Amino acid sequence: MATSLFRTALKGGLHKNYLRKTLRTSFNLENILCIHTSSFLNVKGQEINMPSLSPTMTEGNIVKWLKNEGDKISAGDVLCEIQTDKAVMAFETEEEGVLAKILVPEDAKEIKVGSLIALMVAEGEDWKSVEIPDAKSVAPAASDAQEESEESEQSTGGNTPGIELTMPSLSPTMSEGTIIKWHKQPGDKVSAGDVLCDIQTDKAVMSFETEEEGTLAKILLGDDSKDVKVGDLIALMVAEGEDWKDVQVPGKKKTKSSVAKEDIQKPKVESQTSSEPITRHSYDGYSPAVRSLLELYAIDGSKIKGTGKQGKLLKGDVLKHVTEKQLSIKPPRTVPLPGETSSFKSVAPTTISRPTKGPSYIDIPLTGMRLTIAKRLTESKTMIPHAYATAESNIDSLLGLRKQLKLSGINVSVNDFIIKAVAIALKQCPLVNCHFVNDKVVLQQTSDISVAVATESGLITPIVTNADGKALDEISAEIKELAGRARIGKLQLHEFQGGSFTISNLGMFDISEFSAIINPPQCGILAIGSGRPVIALNGKPQTIMTATLSYDSRAISESAASDFLETLQGLLQTPASLLLTSTATKKRASN
Repeated sequence: MATSLFRTALKGGLHKNYLRKTLRTSFNLENILCIHTSSFLNVKGQEINMPSLSPTMTEGNIVKWLKNEGDKISAGDVLCEIQTDKAVMAFETEEEGVLAKILVPEDAKEIKVGSLIALMVAEGEDWKSVEIPDAKSVAPAASDAQEESEESEQSTGGNTPGIELTMPSLSPTMSEGTIIKWHKQPGDKVSAGDVLCDIQTDKAVMSFETEEEGTLAKILLGDDSKDVKVGDLIALMVAEGEDWKDVQVPGKKKTKSSVAKEDIQKPKVESQTSSEPITRHSYDGYSPAVRSLLELYAIDGSKIKGTGKQGKLLKGDVLKHVTEKQLSIKPPRTVPLPGETSSFKSVAPTTISRPTKGPSYIDIPLTGMRLTIAKRLTESKTMIPHAYATAESNIDSLLGLRKQLKLSGINVSVNDFIIKAVAIALKQCPLVNCHFVNDKVVLQQTSDISVAVATESGLITPIVTNADGKALDEISAEIKELAGRARIGKLQLHEFQGGSFTISNLGMFDISEFSAIINPPQCGILAIGSGRPVIALNGKPQTIMTATLSYDSRAISESAASDFLETLQGLLQTPASLLLTSTATKKRASN
């Protein structure tokens, strides 16, 4: 009875989940169990997909399931352990319910991120009757997916399988790089930690250290190889003791989609440079649709028999004529220049007069760093609501103090004073010392000042950490050392990634004032102009320096920005306080 009722109701359009609940309350347990063996009453499961557990993860291996089918799951429980491209990590779920079906078993390898690996059901539902999705939805083997989209060319070289060395990702924003120089040559022994080559990333020149051991067998991309994508094969190794000269070189892969594009046929259009003259006709008196077809195919409408009222030519008549005669589209009319006349009876080849050869020019391709800078600054200017505030400071006292320090053997620059003053101002105005991340304002605990340095490849911002707790001569020495290594591309990642606030100083180039673009996730950047002489109200000359603050108005209010600039102005106009170093800050920096 229950089964027949269910089928009748289902035909009437009732949803099966609603029917299941209704039947469970209408019939005894025995009938429920009988009906539950029917596929109509399978429970719809909640999908659990392969997560992305690291920024560079694209696929992973399931090492071990820590929950079994039928186990209750609470938020924060570890479902399984997954081998990422970095390490073995725990996969914690935020869902609650019962693990109903494990679709991808332990030791499954190369499971793409986002692939379906298991199913859950809500607590109280029958997990044993969970509905299994089609095989297409379940995580496919990486090799199968690759077969569908790629065709590999035949391998070349010898018979010894090699260990592939691919272009690494040496910075979070790196998508391609340039191989500057190889430090190992084919036949050289390689140990874990050895530097294989120097690579120009979008930030700096960095060393590529390998964790593999063996012998470098073949370099596929030599010195000065440019625009090499991350993940591209650059070299091959073999295990120690194997014949490195007999290494097998994998073939390149060709996508099927690129092959398919070659098969697409383009519409047939006659060339305008055809030597055969094209006769044009008058198309007055026809409907717009008929006229456009007659012009398109250069047809004389009087030679086509019309089937409309009183012999009127219809669109279908023209299309039938085109099909029967197998006509092709003719080139458009040539429009005469002003002052010229043309009968449009034929199209003759036109001689184009080109300007005489002018001065030569040189195309300079952008470096990877400049391309990245352009992309990030465009995103910043587009996505961040920039606000601006400007303050002028009298730096006569600062210049006098700098001169006294120089006579005492302490050589520091105006920029060193500014770095120290900004760091202290950030401590006194903590609302400006912040990042904006995931729609949240994150206050920074340290004054880590990024200083813009110009290099041949583009701007880079080495960081002076805990600048408020360092003496002026310490800041000076650190900036000189960091800037020197930045210009030759030898900075480490942590030396230019991060920072809580940026200073860009163009005063040495005699730029009086300018505004700078915020470097996210930071919320502020200070643009420093040159000191310029002006006449004060008392008639005496004084040196004025302009500082323009660009700040993220989502994170920093106008009052907070004003307080910061007022504090900075006071520090620069009474620079003696910049000679002091906070004891507490020194302890924190040493720790």
